[in-house]
Amino acid sequence: MKAIVQTAYGTPDVLELREIERPSVGDSDVLVRVKAASVHAGDYFILKGVPYLARFSAGWPKPKNYIPGYDVAGIVEAVGKNVTLSKPGDEVFGECGGGACAEFACAEENRFVAKPAGLTFEQAAAVPISALAALQGLRDAANVRSGHAVLINGASGGVGIYAVQIAKSLGAEVTGVCSTGNVEMVLSLGADHVVDYTREDFTLTGPNYDVILDNVANRSFSELRRALTPGGRVIPNSGNDGIGYFIMAFVRSLYDRQQAKPFLSAPNQPDLLELKRLIDEGRLAPVIGATFSLADTAEALRLIGSGHSRGKVVIVV
Repeated sequence: MKAIVQTAYGTPDVLELREIERPSVGDSDVLVRVKAASVHAGDYFILKGVPYLARFSAGWPKPKNYIPGYDVAGIVEAVGKNVTLSKPGDEVFGECGGGACAEFACAEENRFVAKPAGLTFEQAAAVPISALAALQGLRDAANVRSGHAVLINGASGGVGIYAVQIAKSLGAEVTGVCSTGNVEMVLSLGADHVVDYTREDFTLTGPNYDVILDNVANRSFSELRRALTPGGRVIPNSGNDGIGYFIMAFVRSLYDRQQAKPFLSAPNQPDLLELKRLIDEGRLAPVIGATFSLADTAEALRLIGSGHSRGKVVIVV
């Protein structure tokens, strides 16, 4: 099969399109013929290998036949003998734990669910990791409830597009923060208010919020606290500073009651089914900012690394 293989740590130039063996199918595994994948900031951190903790995902001291990509949508090609929920020919989407930028990807069956009928494979591949982060960050880490005032910093990015919609589905009054060119798009997702960060600093002008989901890490924690209600919480979601931001947020959470501990989004079948339900009900929709062919995966990750991608970046296989 054809696959994108990371040969070293560094720029997207270290990625190569190679012919390699298909993944072997374990007893509890599902082999998917990939129709589309998507990439996100986590893939870029692993590509760079900075901070060094990111290298544990791909291999030390250099990547070991690592194939990027976690989000996948496609058609089931084969299943292991213990698989009961999927069969060859099923259209599925999910999170494969790495290896999505290839013609075939393999993972345990609990990482996949049926693809929403109303989505294309490209749209479905744009959902899993980012939408799971938004769902688990708002519903679980922030405990968002009806009537809460929620601000999404980075509302036009990969996680932000889903966070706006999921916060609305939870009954919140939602404010999105984005650039001028993305204001209309964020409003179309259901945001009640939009702050254009090129014209206004939400940490200075008010109002105050019960929850701030920070996907960008372009403000200090002290600045974010100024925009909170007395009982409000900042929910950090990695941001552009990656693991360094994660560690700083964790340390502050030990003594700052308004600083929630950073959360680690974890793929699971019940939450994938919840996302599918929201999609089927018309309450959640992907936004694809750019698509690339498998051979152009390096350019897709270059766009991610620029920090200016809008919505999701999808790889068509």
